[in-house]
Amino acid sequence: MVPNEAHQYTGIIGLLKHFGWTWVGLFAVDDDAGQHFLQSVEPLLSQNKICSAFTHRIPKQGLLVLVHEFNDMASKMDQTLMDRKARVCLIYGETMTLLWLSTLVSLANTDYLENPSSGKVWIMTAQIDFSVTDTTTRIHFQIFHGSISLAIHSNIHLGFQTYLQNLKPNCTLGNGFCQVFWEHAFDCSFLNPIFPMKDDGTCTGEEKLESLPGHIFEMDMTGHSYSIYNAVYAMVHALHAMESSRPIQRTRVQGETHEVLQPWQLHPFLQGISFNNSAGETVSFNDNWELVAGFDIMNVLILPNTSFLRVKVGQVDPNALEGEKITIHEDLIVWHQKFKQVLPLSVCSDSCEPGYLKKKQEREKFCCYDCDLCAEGMISTQKDMDDCSQCPEDQYPTKNQDRCIPKVITFLSYEEPLGMSLASVAVSFSLITFLMFGTFIKHKGTPIVKANNRDITYILLISLLLCFLCSLLFLGPPGTMTCFLRHSAFGIIFSVAVSSVLAKTITVVLAFMATKPGSSMRKWVGKKLSNSIVVFCSLIQTGICAVWLATSPPFPDFDMQSLTKQIIVKCNEGSDVMFYLVLGYLGLLSIISFSVAFLARKLPDSFNEAKFITFSMLMFCSVWLSFVPTYLSTKGKYMVAVEIFSILVSSAGLLGCIFLPKCYIIVLKPGLNSKEQLIRRKT
Repeated sequence: MVPNEAHQYTGIIGLLKHFGWTWVGLFAVDDDAGQHFLQSVEPLLSQNKICSAFTHRIPKQGLLVLVHEFNDMASKMDQTLMDRKARVCLIYGETMTLLWLSTLVSLANTDYLENPSSGKVWIMTAQIDFSVTDTTTRIHFQIFHGSISLAIHSNIHLGFQTYLQNLKPNCTLGNGFCQVFWEHAFDCSFLNPIFPMKDDGTCTGEEKLESLPGHIFEMDMTGHSYSIYNAVYAMVHALHAMESSRPIQRTRVQGETHEVLQPWQLHPFLQGISFNNSAGETVSFNDNWELVAGFDIMNVLILPNTSFLRVKVGQVDPNALEGEKITIHEDLIVWHQKFKQVLPLSVCSDSCEPGYLKKKQEREKFCCYDCDLCAEGMISTQKDMDDCSQCPEDQYPTKNQDRCIPKVITFLSYEEPLGMSLASVAVSFSLITFLMFGTFIKHKGTPIVKANNRDITYILLISLLLCFLCSLLFLGPPGTMTCFLRHSAFGIIFSVAVSSVLAKTITVVLAFMATKPGSSMRKWVGKKLSNSIVVFCSLIQTGICAVWLATSPPFPDFDMQSLTKQIIVKCNEGSDVMFYLVLGYLGLLSIISFSVAFLARKLPDSFNEAKFITFSMLMFCSVWLSFVPTYLSTKGKYMVAVEIFSILVSSAGLLGCIFLPKCYIIVLKPGLNSKEQLIRRKT
């Protein structure tokens, strides 16, 4: 009729976990039962991340201990009681274990009883019962005030109190114990005809049990009483089930009928018993013939007169759902006065706050640890985490590394100052280029416009205008079409511009060489060659871009790794090889143009463009040579800003160095824009 002790261990573990007690002391009686308890509970403690701070074995009942052994035990007890980390102690044994323990505490050289900073929460198993002790043996029990005890489950039964109230010492025939108890409880004696007593010490039989103090006699049904009550009814139901199942052999003894019943015959009927008792609870046994019941969690209060009071503060119900097997009402618990009604802590190390992880101390149990800050980029969201974890790709840790927050999506937009500035510059240069183109159209008949191939000049101006406008494709959120056109349009348009510069440079060289008497270069001078250079060089870049777009085109992508707090929306090049091949070919054209212009810069021609082309290509090459390392060293929207800046500066360099001097002459110095100036030679 006693529940499986494993449920008691479950209740103890649940109790420790509920209050967060991970550093507890163990006291067990020094016998086989105590050894079995330690072997059973210590693995459970480890599995639930709870450590035993110490283990003490208490002598069993009736064992004689030598004086020096007793002193050694008291000395160890002194060290144990002054351990302020292990505030919770678990006691397994019988009632005599409490007597041993309280005696050792009183004899130990410690100020435990007077020290307000010391105190223990004692957790006791159901085998310990305060009711079997008396006032004289409880003189040192004040240390157990506020203890938590597990007890065999009981329930309120109104009929039980009525029965006790009507109970008389002679009400049960043959119950000699009833009279003996009555004499001890009421401190009186029943009259004996042989040895008469005085009237003042005589038991009248009218005494009331409810008048007795609670520590002498409890009117409520205890767990033991409840077990006996259920046992009687279980036997009755088993006998009834046996009677109903088959006829019973009867024998005649002295004229009376007696049933021949062997004890083992009741076993199968007891195993299948299930009934509702008068307290409204179901009583049944499982397949192992164990009572299906749990334990009550009691708060034991020791009063100043050494009497005690037990208050039910929870329950262990093995039949409940997972997570609901332990019920505890904290508001009903009264702790020892040394804790000032504040929940005691019993941990080896203080809790590690979120953002930290536990680091085990060397040569200590796993409950003893230091708190280390999580590594950069890692978080811990709860207390006492063993490991830190990483945030999802689209989130990043807070400053305290205790949670993740979403990253901000970023790109170079028109609304922000940088994007607005670059867009304004691009539009401004586009307007300047358009005005220059209009100026050249208006003065197309003048010598300075007609010199060095007017058509190539127009192509170069148009390509520069498109270069400035092309930079606007890099602003705003990258889309499928903008990514598809962005780099390919940039590569082709710049190839046309640089090819036009190369064609103009070659035209200057051929024009000078053709002026020499008997020169064979005259047949190469003209629009055909320069146009062919532009078309041929541009087609090569167009072919590269076509292969790129056909095999691995750029596409919108999210870069979540480069920046800690931002998600970069960018255009993935698709193929880095093709991207750098486009830049490489553009760089090759630029170097060739710069080299030819540099060699032709001193040709004796008043309208010689070679020196202006040399400056423009020097700037162009410098910009794009510095672009590659700068581009690779920047991240996010600043990478796009570097591209736009390089496009604008290189285009502006070509526009300013090649066309600004001509516009200056056309608009402000029209006298120099004449045929005489064209054929004049430097002295």
